Amino acid sequence: MNLGPFSLSLAVKDLAASRRFYEAIGFKQYAGDPAHNYLILRNGAATVGLFQGMFEKNMLTFNPGWDADCKKLPDFTDVRELQRQLRAQGIEPATPADTATTGPAHFVVIDPDGNPVLVDQHV
Repeated sequence: MNLGPFSLSLAVKDLAASRRFYEAIGFKQYAGDPAHNYLILRNGAATVGLFQGMFEKNMLTFNPGWDADCKKLPDFTDVRELQRQLRAQGIEPATPADTATTGPAHFVVIDPDGNPVLVDQHV
């Protein structure tokens, strides 16, 4: 099962303060918009998303359909198929993707320790 590139999505209290911290340890803005309360920062292959007021907990995030530079892959497993495969293994999404749609979609599963895992397809 290929979930796509990995990043850590952090629920931050103060976007500007978090940005200063992560920039101080070598991260640089890659994408995002502070006016919309989120930034995507990179340090080499490490990607951290900073999200203020968007969700309650930090999340592990995967992006099927993208390569490590957020470019669309010619061939990938659709998020709805990944969800189907997980359901077949007894893992029920806390927030399911709509299986009647195509294109961008996401689902969230919760690991045994309560950590949310977001599978977020943008293409």
